[in-house]
Amino acid sequence: MLRQRRKKGRPISGWIVLDKPKGLASTEAVSKARWFYNAEKAGHAGTLDPLASGLLPIAFGEATKTVPYIMANKKIYRCTIAWGEERSTDDLEGKVIKSSCLRPTEMEIKAFLPKYIGLILQVPPQFSAIKIDGTRAYDLARNGKKIDMLPREVEINKLEFVEITPNGHAILRIKCGKGTYIRSLARDLGRDLGCYGYVADLRRTEVTPFTEENVVTLEKLEEACLPYIESVEGNKPVPRRDFSKLDALLIETSAALKCLPQYSISKEQVVNVRDGNPIVLRGYNALEETNRACVNYKGRVLAIGYIEKTVFKPKKLFCL
Repeated sequence: MLRQRRKKGRPISGWIVLDKPKGLASTEAVSKARWFYNAEKAGHAGTLDPLASGLLPIAFGEATKTVPYIMANKKIYRCTIAWGEERSTDDLEGKVIKSSCLRPTEMEIKAFLPKYIGLILQVPPQFSAIKIDGTRAYDLARNGKKIDMLPREVEINKLEFVEITPNGHAILRIKCGKGTYIRSLARDLGRDLGCYGYVADLRRTEVTPFTEENVVTLEKLEEACLPYIESVEGNKPVPRRDFSKLDALLIETSAALKCLPQYSISKEQVVNVRDGNPIVLRGYNALEETNRACVNYKGRVLAIGYIEKTVFKPKKLFCL
């Protein structure tokens, strides 16, 4: 009989919203956060390019089950577009492949913004994480292979002009849905304006329901995970990790599910839900049937499921 491998790390659950610095890949950021917390399980809700900074929500433990709900939420970016060049990566890293002496005015930029608001078709960058026959597009592009990227439908809810910087770059504020490439937006807008463009700077400022008020930096995590010295077995000092300050930075798992209808249940109903059985929801005003709802016990998320004729049927369970 095979023994079940013991999981490494602490079985903690919750979210941190990392202020990812430029130059760090999202997977590297998750690895660092997981090390700080010595977490058993971790994952992130939405990749940020290495050259981009800003909000990277990282889930630990049971919170990883709620990642799809954060991924589906709206995101807000502050983007600086440099004009006069188109680059192979559509950002600072790439080679210049087209150039122009033209520079757009504020009025010209604003005239084209409505074209990109709403549901639009967008061609992803050649250098993207999209898989082509099992291989990442950026790996194919780095090997010099030209890829015919198929257009994808994305949604841009708001596209606002902020300002033109002293060096002639344009700053835009973008609110968009899952799968939107800001680099593609800069590229396409530059082509429309006839001057070419690429992303010179990008910062994610919001991932609903998380905002910049929730962010923690790697430096803050490092400060919070300093070991303390405890004397045991006589006077011999032994260094031990103190996770109390780190754990105080965690956001409840349920924060990711604010978009769902919420219902508190009784202690008696908890047993049935934990066994995966349906329960009748009573005493709620205007109880409606829905394909996504959440039940809680004492403020802690217990299950996600659906409601049919006042009956809640669990689909995804959480450990209390």
